[in-house]
Amino acid sequence: MGLGVAAINTGNNLLYLLSSMLLGLVVVSGVLSEAVMRGLRLTAILPEEFHAGRPALVGATVANRKRRIPSYSISIEALGRGGPGRVVYLPRLPAGDERVVTWEVTLATRGRHRLPGVRVTTLFPFGVFLKAGQVILQAEVLVYPALAPVPAHLLRRIGGSGPAQTRRRGRGSDLHNLRDYRPGDDPRLIHWRSSAKTQALTVRELEAETSTDTRIVLDGTGAGDPARLEAGLSEAASLACHLLRAGAMVELTGPGLLVPLARGRGQERRILTALALYEPRPLGAGPGLASVAAREGAMLREIRIGIG
Repeated sequence: MGLGVAAINTGNNLLYLLSSMLLGLVVVSGVLSEAVMRGLRLTAILPEEFHAGRPALVGATVANRKRRIPSYSISIEALGRGGPGRVVYLPRLPAGDERVVTWEVTLATRGRHRLPGVRVTTLFPFGVFLKAGQVILQAEVLVYPALAPVPAHLLRRIGGSGPAQTRRRGRGSDLHNLRDYRPGDDPRLIHWRSSAKTQALTVRELEAETSTDTRIVLDGTGAGDPARLEAGLSEAASLACHLLRAGAMVELTGPGLLVPLARGRGQERRILTALALYEPRPLGAGPGLASVAAREGAMLREIRIGIG
């Protein structure tokens, strides 16, 4: 602008040329930066799980959908709560090619959250002007409670992990006792060798097999102390994951909460989802949901975890 004013006042052709060149650079910069940004497509890559307070690796596939023109000097700004965070720089992305970029995101609390998103920028061609696109990839995610090592006192209460034998009758595979045959006994359990010796039908009684199948009970409403609530939910999530990954069956109950007895990866997801979305209940809101396993008389270890 100064050169333009000086050129008009003096009528100097050189000043007119310099002013025109600078204006031309502005126009060329805008055209080329727009060509760089056009045709770029970002696809989010999200992890299977987010846990409160734990860094999670988030990524995006950056694809150049243009047929012939490459894109230069691309910056992927991963936005944080307070502004721009990590910047991933791609010096050149050929036409029809794609790259995968990653960065870490830490969400402090459980529940539903919206990721801050990313923004694509470029300084191409002269590094004088910054062209930025709109903020994208603001996906909503579910954050599970924080996981921590299971406390020693809980490990002692569940007696470790994995199958364990108990000295009682049941439907196991090991011999518990021999007794006389009674009407209704399974003929497959007849012990023929002993029957031949005693001249009377003798059947085998088997030992029951039990494992660390557990009912986790949230004790309290969680309406009093938010810190105690979060600590209790984290403890319940950690214990449930420990047991399920050891092959046990787990049931979760609490005020207004019931995840029926099951095992496996699907049960782990169901319990973590229920804990992530759990809301405190006001005092006097009524009892929790009845356990299906308890109604059916299933023999489970019961562990109570206080949530305030």
